[in-house]
Parts: sequence; C-alpha cells; structure tokens
Amino acid sequence: MSYTHLSEHERYVISHLQYSFSIREIARRLGRNHSTISREIKRAKARHPWTIYYYDWTQPLALERRHKPRHFRRQNNSRLVSYVESKLKLEWSPEEIANRIRMDYPTDDTMRISHETIYRWIYLEGSVGGVLYQRLRRKHKKRRKQRRYGAGYRFRADHIGIDQRPGIVANRSRFGDWEGDTVQGKPGSGCIATMVERKSRYLVAVKLDNKKAATLTQRCVKAFGPIPRRMRQSLTLDNGSEFANFKELEKKTRLSIYFADPYAAWQRGANENTNGLLRQYFPKGIDFRKTDEIAVTEAVRKLNNRPRKCLGYRTPNEVFWSAARGALAI
Repeated sequence: MSYTHLSEHERYVISHLQYSFSIREIARRLGRNHSTISREIKRAKARHPWTIYYYDWTQPLALERRHKPRHFRRQNNSRLVSYVESKLKLEWSPEEIANRIRMDYPTDDTMRISHETIYRWIYLEGSVGGVLYQRLRRKHKKRRKQRRYGAGYRFRADHIGIDQRPGIVANRSRFGDWEGDTVQGKPGSGCIATMVERKSRYLVAVKLDNKKAATLTQRCVKAFGPIPRRMRQSLTLDNGSEFANFKELEKKTRLSIYFADPYAAWQRGANENTNGLLRQYFPKGIDFRKTDEIAVTEAVRKLNNRPRKCLGYRTPNEVFWSAARGALAI
C-alpha cells in the first residue's frame, strides 16, 4: 500500500479536532491510521514542546520537510551508491535502476532506492560540478511533417504486405518474429542495419559502408548466423531500396519476410523504439565513416543488457536467450 502525505486540509482538521477527540477518533474521521496522526502531533511538539498542535505553523514545516533533500543513504550505503553509479554509466534510466535492483538483490532491504531519489542524487551532484547528469537519456522530438504516398511511391508486386502476416506475429505470442530497418547518418557515410525481435526486444545490428542491397543482404545473413533456427520465424521490413534483395535474404535466413505499409513506422514499433535508443550513441547527422564496428557492437551489447519495463525489468539478452534454450515461457 502506498503512503500519501497529510494534506493541508487534514492538518487543518487535526488542529481543530484535537480539543474534543482522541487521536484514534481523529484518525477514523480522516480515514488515516492512528499512528500517522500521532506521529504528526509528536513531530510538531518536538519542535514546540510548550504548546499544542497548530495548523498555522505545522503546514510550513511539512512543506520544508518534503522539499528537503535526503542524502543520508548516499553517505551511509556505499554499495548502493556504487550500484547506482555503475548502472548510470551504462546509460540505464533511474526507473530501470530502481526496479532492476529489486531483482538483483531480492532479500536485501538496504539495496532499495526510488527513481526520484536517483534523480535527486544526479542533479545534486551536477550542481557541484559532477557529470552523472550527462548519462541521462534526453529525447527532444520534433513533430515531423507527415509524408503522403501516391503517385511518387511504387509498391513492388513481389512484396508480401503486412496484412498477409499471420496474426500470431501481431500479438507477440511467440518468439522469433523480427522487425528490420536502417539507422541513417550523414548522407553517403553508410548506415546501421537493425533487426529487433518483437517479443524480447533483442537487437541485432551491423554497420554498413553503403546502402546497397547486396551489402545489406550479405551482412544481415551473417548476423543471423548465430541465431537459432527456432528463433527465426518472420521479418517485417520497411520499403527502403536497401531491402531490394529480400528474396535472397529470405532464402538464406529462412525468415518469412513481410513489408509494412509505406510511411507507417508504427507498424514496426519495436524497431522504431529501439532505433531511438540507438540514437543515444549515434545521433542524427553522424558520419558513420568515423564509426567502427566495435562501437556498434558495444552499443548493441549495452542495449541488450539494459532492463526494460515491458519485460518486467529483465533484459532483452536474458529473455531472448532463455527462450532460445527453451527455459522461459512468457
């Protein structure tokens, strides 16, 4: 059960009812536990022991307490601090850290922290010259003008559209269904081909020196090599020219390939979201000629080992490979 602070109105009621009613009766009328009322009155008397509970000065004290930073846990629990800072350096969000720590230390109550407290730590440190705030993910999204397709777009006759894709893919009831796209950089500098498994959000990505269909097909076939056959069911792509050799990709990976509707990025939501996370490492306009394969591999490793809310704060790596071993059913 979550705890809520006494409101301004409740403090006003306490200050008036205390003359005629017991603490338990006041608590009953407010729908509060009697210990909450008792603690509130005792806290006030500790500051002013010579008088009774007055709303006029207890409300300002309550506001002062609520906004006062609490740093004692940071000072007294170096293990907790070390855990939080290590995960921030991996670009985990405060919410991911706060929830994952409960899984990593299920019986250790000293290893507990809220995401609000982590934010306070970060901004407090930043105010005195710290750099942890730089690890926070920032997303400044601009609304893009919606493109319309018609005379300027040609849907290839040999494409199998998403409307013909089995329903089992849409509801994420099995593993092995993927979404594919590319992350673009500076024109002419290459790109990153990304494939995301829909159920686990597991990412496979490769750096491409160019956007030629032959290059993408060759690299993607190699990237899918280590993926077990049972984890290769379908692949949903956009209509970019880099996927022109999809028949060869389909044959060599044994994936059934489908194509999303033109300019309907929402039909590949897992891929779009993951590409957004990848932009943390490779921002728009980046010159991929100055980026090596090692940097891409490291970014993929970090994302696959970052806990996700949609996975119950497990990581894509944990979920995907557990399923591949047949040890996980979700």
